[in-house]
Amino acid sequence: MSDQQLSIQSFPLGGFQTNAYVLTNTGTGETIVIDPGMQPEVLLQAIQNKKVVAILLTHAHLDHIGGLNDVRALTKAPVYIHSLEQEWLTNPDLNGSSRWNLPQPIVCERAEYELADGQTLEIAGFSIQVLHTPGHSPGSCSFVIGRNCFGGDVLFAQSIGRTDLPGGDYETLMISIQDKLFELEDDTIVYPGHGPKTTIDSEKTYNPFVTGLLR
Repeated sequence: MSDQQLSIQSFPLGGFQTNAYVLTNTGTGETIVIDPGMQPEVLLQAIQNKKVVAILLTHAHLDHIGGLNDVRALTKAPVYIHSLEQEWLTNPDLNGSSRWNLPQPIVCERAEYELADGQTLEIAGFSIQVLHTPGHSPGSCSFVIGRNCFGGDVLFAQSIGRTDLPGGDYETLMISIQDKLFELEDDTIVYPGHGPKTTIDSEKTYNPFVTGLLR
C-alpha cells in the first residue's frame, strides 16, 4: 500500500483533548479508529458513513476509551488492546474513571483481540507493527504504519508521558523511548495522544526530557 492511500484525521476529544485518529484506506474505504476518547460526538459524525473495521487502543486510561462504547455500538468493529490492559476496560478503578467526577464510571466490554510486542496486524490493507512501549501504563502500545507512529502517551512534542499514575514507571518509559521509538527512522512522524504531531528526529534533537538518552 502506498502512502497516498493512507488518510489520517485527528480529533482532539473531551476535556483532556485526547487525540483520536481515523485512518482510512482511500482505495478501499476501510477505516481504523485509534483511541476513541471522551465526548466523541465529532468523531462519531466523522465515521458514521465509513466502513470501520477495527478499533485500536494504545492504552486504556479513561481519556482514551471514553468514547469506546459509542464507537463500538455504531461500527460493530472489533477492539484491539495489549493483554496487560484487557481488564482495564471492564474495571473503572484500573482505567481511572472511578477517581474522576464523571456522570458514571467507564465500563467497556473486553476487547476481541489482545496485542503482543512485535506482532504485525494486517487490517484495512495496512501492515501495522505493534510495539509494546510501557512506562506511561503497563500495556501501552505504539502502532507503526510505514513512516507513521501512533504512540499514545509515550512521547509528545518536546515532552514525554507522565509516569505518576498507577502502573507508570519512569525508567520503563525511558527504555521504551530509547529502545523502541528511537529505533524508528528519523523521518517517522509521531502522532501522540495529546498535542501536535512531531518526528523522531525532532524529539531526538529538541526534547529536553530525553537529553542524554541517546547512546
